[in-house]
Amino acid sequence: MKNILKIVLVLIVFLFSFGGNKVVAQDVEKSAVAANVEVVASEVSDDIASEEVEEPIELGKSISKFAKDSGIYSLFADKYGWKYLVMICIACLLFYLAIVKKFEPLLLLPIAFGMLLTNIPGAGLYTPELFADGHVHWQEFANGAGLLDYLYLGVKLGIYPCLIFIGVGSMTDFGPLLANPKSLLLGAAAQIGIFATFLGARATGLFSPAEAASIGIIGGADGPTAIFLTSKLAPQLLGPIAVAAYSYMALVPVIQPPIMRALTTKKERAIQMKQIRTVSKKEKIIFPIMVTIIVALLLPDATPLLGCLMLGNLMRECGVVDRLTKTAQNELMNICTIFLGITVGATATADAFLNVRTLMILGIGILAFSLGSASGVLLAKFMNLFLKNPINPLIGSAGVSAVPMAARVSQTVGQEENPSNFLLMHAMGPNVAGVIGSAVAAGIMLNMLG
Repeated sequence: MKNILKIVLVLIVFLFSFGGNKVVAQDVEKSAVAANVEVVASEVSDDIASEEVEEPIELGKSISKFAKDSGIYSLFADKYGWKYLVMICIACLLFYLAIVKKFEPLLLLPIAFGMLLTNIPGAGLYTPELFADGHVHWQEFANGAGLLDYLYLGVKLGIYPCLIFIGVGSMTDFGPLLANPKSLLLGAAAQIGIFATFLGARATGLFSPAEAASIGIIGGADGPTAIFLTSKLAPQLLGPIAVAAYSYMALVPVIQPPIMRALTTKKERAIQMKQIRTVSKKEKIIFPIMVTIIVALLLPDATPLLGCLMLGNLMRECGVVDRLTKTAQNELMNICTIFLGITVGATATADAFLNVRTLMILGIGILAFSLGSASGVLLAKFMNLFLKNPINPLIGSAGVSAVPMAARVSQTVGQEENPSNFLLMHAMGPNVAGVIGSAVAAGIMLNMLG
């Protein structure tokens, strides 16, 4: 019986193994067929691919396409290509002024390079259409934007000028202003050039109120303030106004002396002033805090610039954040200067720069700067009619914000008449007051027209 069961068990195992082998064989056969199909399909696709790869390349068309995509082709094929050549030449002129003549090289050089980059046809680093009509068209950034488009957001949103003002404040000593508060009036008088130029630009009928205000701010001789206000009110004029503002700041030693001599007598230029008093540390700490509170309450639109200026100055004077002060004076200032210069230069496209309005901006800008310098001198002469201890009218010209160059010019012209005359520290009072005055003037313009 046991043997019979063993035989039956063996037969069952044999039958199952045979059936299983048959199924496996069928699966193997199906797999082989599928593999053959895949091989055939692969061979067909390889044949097609090889046919595509082996399609002959037309060398002539490739060379022609390369040539047409080059900037050189655009310069000569486009009927307006000459504008690009002119702008490249202007950029090279600014390089010369910055490198050889050393006219404000820290900003003029990156501005010139930005101007060069934006006027290379086909480079696509800056796209004016993304900022058309004074607005940032964020949705268009998804369609492609250049490097300078992203960096320009720091200008458009008012970031770089404010950060630079932190650095300016950390390098500014308001001691001469506190020692002689009358110099605040001289700094304020120099801002007359801003408002007079605003009225003059409007009188031409060629500029809107916002554009006229942006042109007038050139008279403050304060580059970051001019850029801040223009980026808010008239961004289409940013390139010409920035170039004008920084060029005239660099030309302070050339522009101011003839004005100063024409408005003063030799006796007035030789006036010696008493040594200014020593200002305590407590006064220097309280000053930026109080100025921020007062100006912010009276004129909120001036707070971004003036608040950053006073923050930098407070860091300098309090003496407890030396690391932050050094960073603001060096790394922060330098990085923002590079980004600001390149992106502002990029706005000087051929279409925006080469027109009659640009030439008028350059002409009106120098008039604004000259009026600001003259106003400070004339107010100083007027104040001497009532002062027991007269002030040298030359320090009034330092009321423009070109720190410390305008103060040095006052010192130089004063020593020409009296070699023992030391006006530098006296001139620094109106000079730093001019920085505050230009920021306040920008706030007023922004409040009225923004």
